[in-house]
Amino acid sequence: MSVDWSWIADHTDDLTTLTLSHLQAALTAVLLGLLISLPLAVLAHRVRRLRGLLLGLSNVLFTIPSIAVFVLLLPVSGLTRTTTVIGLTIYTLVVLLRNTVEGLDSVPARTKEAAKAMGTRPLRTLLTVELPLALPVIMAGVRIATVMAISLVSVATYIGDGGLGQLFTDGFQRNFPTPVIVGVVLTLLLALVADALLVTLQYVLTPWTRRQKQGA
Repeated sequence: MSVDWSWIADHTDDLTTLTLSHLQAALTAVLLGLLISLPLAVLAHRVRRLRGLLLGLSNVLFTIPSIAVFVLLLPVSGLTRTTTVIGLTIYTLVVLLRNTVEGLDSVPARTKEAAKAMGTRPLRTLLTVELPLALPVIMAGVRIATVMAISLVSVATYIGDGGLGQLFTDGFQRNFPTPVIVGVVLTLLLALVADALLVTLQYVLTPWTRRQKQGA
């Protein structure tokens, strides 16, 4: 299986456009997943009766095959990028919701009690104490969700979207391996770069974890 380098050179602009489209769909889904999962996770953490319901519902949604999700959304949003983003967001919610709940659960009770004793209001405690301390676990979920979303964008090719997934379809239909190989390589590179950037972001946002390691 050889690579036609001249084809790559002739399609640089198309590859750039598809890569950016692929990345946009994945990142939009992760951001929407975060916006939805954060308040739901706080609710699940605070109200134990809702915890099992919310986590169980997210797990059920995750069992639905991705192609089926996109097909089910077609009557609602049609053959649009919106369908892709909604489908991907559903899958990110499973990881983001669970990790955020676990992150909030990991905050020591003594720390929250100390904040309460100082007269800190619940919302401020959440924003300045609980979420920052839960950030390492939350960021682990963001990393998983981002890589997962990048890999799943290609499935949206079946509804006329799919970013780099269009290269797979093109290559298979023409029995031409170069687009397939390029699509796989670019998808892997996107996932690796995105994960490295998120690791760096976590490193910057959690300086206390480095101090704890140094103290140990």
